[in-house]
Amino acid sequence: MTTLDASTESVPRIPAQRAEEAAMIGLPSFSVGSVALALVLIGYGPAAAVGASLAVIIAATGVGLLIAAVWSAAAGQSAVAGVFGIFSGFWLSYALLVLGLTHNWFGIGATAVVDTQAVFLISWLVIVGMLTLATLRLPLAYTVLFALIEVALVFVLIGTLQGSAGALAIAGVVVFGFAAVGVYLFFSAASQATGGSALPLGPPLIRG
Repeated sequence: MTTLDASTESVPRIPAQRAEEAAMIGLPSFSVGSVALALVLIGYGPAAAVGASLAVIIAATGVGLLIAAVWSAAAGQSAVAGVFGIFSGFWLSYALLVLGLTHNWFGIGATAVVDTQAVFLISWLVIVGMLTLATLRLPLAYTVLFALIEVALVFVLIGTLQGSAGALAIAGVVVFGFAAVGVYLFFSAASQATGGSALPLGPPLIRG
């Protein structure tokens, strides 16, 4: 733990390694919601059961990522906290969108539902694209994760605008892909948390 000077020695601090341990909550929470969403996108279950994944996405993914964000922020890891917090917002806003459209909470007419979904998807395409570019100096696995999320959003947008089940199914396969990357990152974090070494994550695309 970093030595504190006299003016701050009374302030409790969280060891830096505990920020890494926040990933032990954040990454599985992210992955389980991704798997649930992927199953919906590939058509597992009836088409009318669009909310089938919401229990997992709200209670596990949204809340789990929020806890991980708070944990990381308390450890002074603002970048990690930012990513977890942003994705908590993504999953919770997705759940709110589905619930709101299903129960007509927002007073949106049937003819505007597709455009409403497009607004959601385009907004998150911009933010995830921003995050992807921000990871170019990080190990490659992180860039791959965000790039796959971006690709999945593109296919969901195409599937939504064109009413294409095929595009949505492709998106589901891509979602399984970034869920797998999340699992790999979890194994790396778990290895470090239990006294081992990090798994190979690949070189950054931009050095220096």
